Amino acid sequence: MVGFGPIALQRLAKRVAIVIGAASGIGAATAMRLRAEGADVVAAGLQVERLVKVAGECGAFPFACDVTEESQVRALLQQAEDKFGGVDILVNAAGVVIPDDVDSIDDLAWARTMEINLTGTMRACRLMIPALIRRGGGAIVNIASVAAFNATAGSASYSVSKAGVVALTRAIANRYGESGVRSNCICPGWVRTPMSEQEMFDRAAVEGTSIEREFQVVAARNALGRVADPAEVASVAAFLASPDASFITGASIVVDGGARTPATARAM
Repeated sequence: MVGFGPIALQRLAKRVAIVIGAASGIGAATAMRLRAEGADVVAAGLQVERLVKVAGECGAFPFACDVTEESQVRALLQQAEDKFGGVDILVNAAGVVIPDDVDSIDDLAWARTMEINLTGTMRACRLMIPALIRRGGGAIVNIASVAAFNATAGSASYSVSKAGVVALTRAIANRYGESGVRSNCICPGWVRTPMSEQEMFDRAAVEGTSIEREFQVVAARNALGRVADPAEVASVAAFLASPDASFITGASIVVDGGARTPATARAM
């Protein structure tokens, strides 16, 4: 993971953040970044060993939570209120990818993808919004994907779930803006995470190549010619959660290295 370097800003001092999906990837990097900017952070996720490691590295408070279980999300909120007095920032970064196309979608796989990526995000927002309002407002940052706009082969269920996250984000922004709640989402392109490494492993097995080769293939499609580090997405999350983004809500911020600019996309 790319380091943040010295963080001069303490934009999030005296704020309390819940980061769901904080055991690895973008969620872990975001927990670290928010902590570095002064927030008290409850780092939530399912992979307890990884979660404890991340929390130990940055001084966050780890909490095991499955977003498919409402009782566990309630317990997560209660933990933040008991330990830190409330919540000001919610980051939803939990996600799963199960490759499929429309003519081969498995109902159970579809349901699991929606339950984690979309319903889990909704469930966390539903429970946290009243808590944010009690504190005078706050910020929600949902992690969607460029797949919400550019669905590729093999990403049908995933793309639909992330498009739903974009729509949910905007619905929240519209409804709760007057209560001081800002809601934005980040739509990353390819990021070097355990989830994307698994995708590259699967592609490499089919193509007879290697993980690194498959990352090179997708990197060549964007203007910067590389994939992102999770820390680069985390920096956007920190901005959206901060007072610097005080007039930004309902936005979908694309962080894809220029992959959606075909005129500059690199040829292989």
